[in-house]
Amino acid sequence: MATSQRPLVAGGGGRSAKGAGFRPSVLLPLFVTVLACSSFLPVRGSDRILISSVDHGLIDWQTNLTRRKLNEGMQERRSMFGQQDEEAIVRLENVAIERSKAVDSAVLGKYSIWRKESEHEYPDAKVRFMRDQIIMGRIYTVLAKSRDKMDLYQELLSRIKESQRVVGEANADADLHHSAPEKIKAMGQVLSKARETLYDCKTVTQRLRAMLQSADEQVRSLKKQSTFLSQLAAKTIPNGINCLSMRLTIDYYLLPVEKRKFPKSENLENPDFYHYALFSDNVLAASVVVNSTIMNAKEPEKHVFHLVTDKLNFGAMNMWFLLNPPGKATIHVENVDDFKWLNSSYCPVLRQLESAAMKEYYFKADHPSAGSSNLKYRNPKYLSMLNHLRFYLPEVYPKLDKILFLDDDIVVQKDLTALWSVDLNGNVNGAVETCGESFHRFNKYLNFSNPHISSNFDSNACGWAYGMNMFDLKEWKKKDITGIYHKWQNMNEDRVLWKLGTLPPGLLTFYKLTYPLDKSWHVLGLGYNPTIDRAEIENAAVVHYNGNMKPWLELAMTRYRTYWTKYINYEHPYIKACKLSE
Repeated sequence: MATSQRPLVAGGGGRSAKGAGFRPSVLLPLFVTVLACSSFLPVRGSDRILISSVDHGLIDWQTNLTRRKLNEGMQERRSMFGQQDEEAIVRLENVAIERSKAVDSAVLGKYSIWRKESEHEYPDAKVRFMRDQIIMGRIYTVLAKSRDKMDLYQELLSRIKESQRVVGEANADADLHHSAPEKIKAMGQVLSKARETLYDCKTVTQRLRAMLQSADEQVRSLKKQSTFLSQLAAKTIPNGINCLSMRLTIDYYLLPVEKRKFPKSENLENPDFYHYALFSDNVLAASVVVNSTIMNAKEPEKHVFHLVTDKLNFGAMNMWFLLNPPGKATIHVENVDDFKWLNSSYCPVLRQLESAAMKEYYFKADHPSAGSSNLKYRNPKYLSMLNHLRFYLPEVYPKLDKILFLDDDIVVQKDLTALWSVDLNGNVNGAVETCGESFHRFNKYLNFSNPHISSNFDSNACGWAYGMNMFDLKEWKKKDITGIYHKWQNMNEDRVLWKLGTLPPGLLTFYKLTYPLDKSWHVLGLGYNPTIDRAEIENAAVVHYNGNMKPWLELAMTRYRTYWTKYINYEHPYIKACKLSE
């Protein structure tokens, strides 16, 4: 009896268990039956050992086979979920990157887990917990409705509304209503009930992923909306400044003609004086530039301001400076529309601004390039010749040798006369460079995929800033700077070399003709950068509010606004009448 068991155990005909003829799925039930009956059969010790070893071998084989199948299944599922989650992960990473850009670096490093306040619970722990409960409640409402659990669905909706009313706009636990703990408990109970009835890991994961994607889309949409609104705000002039301009204009045209003239006109072409060019349509901004320059000048009587505005603000500019003359300095106001030589036959940009294509680009909202990324290029200032007049300085001031160009969003904090003594080494433009590492280099402003750009300019060349520029008008005429500008402007009729604005054509026109001034002469970024060092600002000769957050707008950064407002007399009758305030 014992002998008859050996062929069975050996695997049929003595072949190896690894051989092709071995079929454990067939032999295993029979083997188990034999083992079950072995207690009734006489078995020798050696046979018992053999049977035991085979028993363990088959069980180990079966276990390994099952484990291998489970591992293969897990790998397949991981691969599947990895593919599904790849896009979600990319989106999360992009959101994280965008958030990191918005971090105020000035406050980094102030947090430490070893500080005493870090030993306590976060001040918004309950707020966060309630919002998490609301999120889970929304997930379960979808599941309850899909499974026709309407009683649970209604209960969840009721608790969600209660929690939302309690949380409201709270940012800290101290802002919560006193009933918050009760609502947390009630919501926890209904969520516990929903979990027992509805919870399914796969479905909950899918709903969370869908909510994440929806939130991501909402963030992108709100970001675009915010960009649009900030661009829109940057384009507008506050009511107070419009009021000021209108009141001044009315009073100017009520003046007799003989009282509309400024004194000291003989100084306008005196090459021994310090001449400034200021092109602006903002009365208040222009007044700050002039006032801050004169108040910090050592010899104000030698300073001459050449102010050019448009016909809409011509009366207002004249009236303001007739009422508020700049001390001993000289000032003269002109209307850009009186420059008859500045016409579309001579000036390429004026011809382009009048073209149908440009009007379509600016005024048709359904234009393909009307996205938020191009909003900044659609600013009305680009339609004004005041913005492009800087390329015609020798034509506007033919008798002058040097002139300091100032934007109307700057504040002068020191005497600037030393700039007239700076040797530009044969260059035409003296400006502060703006490149730092890879920022503000030529490839940021120009299209280097175009051969006209790539073959003539270095993409890594350093950019510089408009806003405070010393121009040598003698060298300008020798090198025909205006002609160079016309050449590039003509080539950019379809905006293939750069978008819009005056800095890109300025970079091309003054390429290798710009002398770098010391950075302390001109500090930029007060209209967009909240982290400029205060010492750097206070040490600067000129500070520049370049960016959307102009100091005369409500969206101005309060930490920088006082550098501008201190040059305005808010007790002035016109200022008070128009309700302009600090």
